[in-house]
Amino acid sequence: MARAINKLNALEIKALSDRGRYGDGGGLWFNVTDSGSKAWVFRWTKRGHVREIGLGPFPAITLASARTKAFEYRQMVAEGLDPKIEREKLGGRTFGSAADAYFESMKSRWTNAKTRWQWEITLKHRCAAIRNRPIADIDTNDVLRVLKLHWTKTPETASRYRSRIESVLDYAKAKGWRDGENPARWRGHLSNILPRPDNKKQNYPALPYADIPDFMIDLREREALAAIALRLLILTASRTSEVLKAKWDEFDLENNIWSIPAERMKMKEPHRIPLSDSALLLLNELHPLRVSEYVFPGQKLGKPLSNLAMEMMLRRMKRKDITVHGFRSTFRDWCGDKTNFPREVAEAALAHKVGSEVERAYRRSDALEKRRLLMQAWSDYCKGSQTGNVVALHG
Repeated sequence: MARAINKLNALEIKALSDRGRYGDGGGLWFNVTDSGSKAWVFRWTKRGHVREIGLGPFPAITLASARTKAFEYRQMVAEGLDPKIEREKLGGRTFGSAADAYFESMKSRWTNAKTRWQWEITLKHRCAAIRNRPIADIDTNDVLRVLKLHWTKTPETASRYRSRIESVLDYAKAKGWRDGENPARWRGHLSNILPRPDNKKQNYPALPYADIPDFMIDLREREALAAIALRLLILTASRTSEVLKAKWDEFDLENNIWSIPAERMKMKEPHRIPLSDSALLLLNELHPLRVSEYVFPGQKLGKPLSNLAMEMMLRRMKRKDITVHGFRSTFRDWCGDKTNFPREVAEAALAHKVGSEVERAYRRSDALEKRRLLMQAWSDYCKGSQTGNVVALHG
C-alpha cells in the first residue's frame, strides 16, 4: 500500500527541475516554477473549496521543516480551524516588523548610543534575509541562514546576532505573534548544530603606554573637536559615551571634579573623576566657547558629537591598529607597570566594581583624593614630564 504521507525524499526534491507540483502527502506540496524556483505549500479543503498557504522557499525551508509545519496545520484543520486565519491571529507580522517593534520597545534601556546602533545594524541589515518571513514561521533554518556566514569567521559577533534574534522571537511569543520553542536558543538546540563559539573576552587593541606622550603631542596639534574629546577621554580614563555626552553642569571647575550621573554610567552608579591640571586646562579653554549644554556638541542642534567621531579621528591619524576603548587598557597597564598605586585605586579610576558586595558596603568612600594623585601622575606621564615609578601611596 502506497504511503499516504512522506512520499518524497531529500534527494528527489533536490533533483527536481521540471515545472510542476509534487505531493508529499497530508496536504504538503512541493512547487517548481518555470524559472526553477522551489517552494512549499500546504493545501486543504474547506466547505468544498481548496485553500492553500505558503510555507516558504526551498532550500531555506527543508523537507523536515515543511513536514513539521504541515503537521501543525493538519491538526488545525482537524479541529475545524483555518490555518490562514490562525496565522493572521498571530499578528500577520514579518520578522522585520517584529524586530522593529522590539527595537522601539527596548531602545530606551540601551543608554549607550553604540549599543543601540549595533542592535539596529543586526536587526535591519544582518537579518535582511529573513526580515520578510512571517514571524510565526521563523524556524531553525532561518536562524542558520543568518548565522552560518559569520559563525566560524567572527564567532563572537555571530553569537551576539543569535542572542538578538532569540530576544526578538521571545518578544514575539510574548506578544502572541508566534508560538512554540525558540529556534534561536543555544542550549539544547543550536548547541547541537553549531560548534561552540570562542567566548574569550574581546581585547580592544590598545596603544602601549610608552607611546602615549608622543601620541598626545600629535593630538594637541589637531584642532578638531573630536581630537579634544579624545584627549579628555585619555586624561580621565573614561568611556566614549561618558565623554561625548558630558554636559557642562556636570563639571565643578573650581574644585576640579567631574561628576557623572548614574544613568550615564555602565554600572548605573554615579562616578566622580578628579580632574588633573591638563584636563582642567582643556576644559577651561573650551568653556568660554560653549554653544550647547554638551561639552562636545554635534552638528545637529541639541545633540552631542557622533559616537564614532573619535574612532574616525584615529583613522585620520592612520592609527587603525588601536581603538578608543583601548586607551582604558593603556591607562590600566601603566598603573600596574609604572606605579605603586593600590589596585583598588586604579580600578576605582576606571569605575570598576572591586570586591564583594559586603566589601563595597563597608568601603563607602570612592577614594577621590587618592585618585586625584593617580590622575595627576597619569597627566604628568602623558605630557612626558614623569616617566619613572610614582611614589607609593599609603593610607
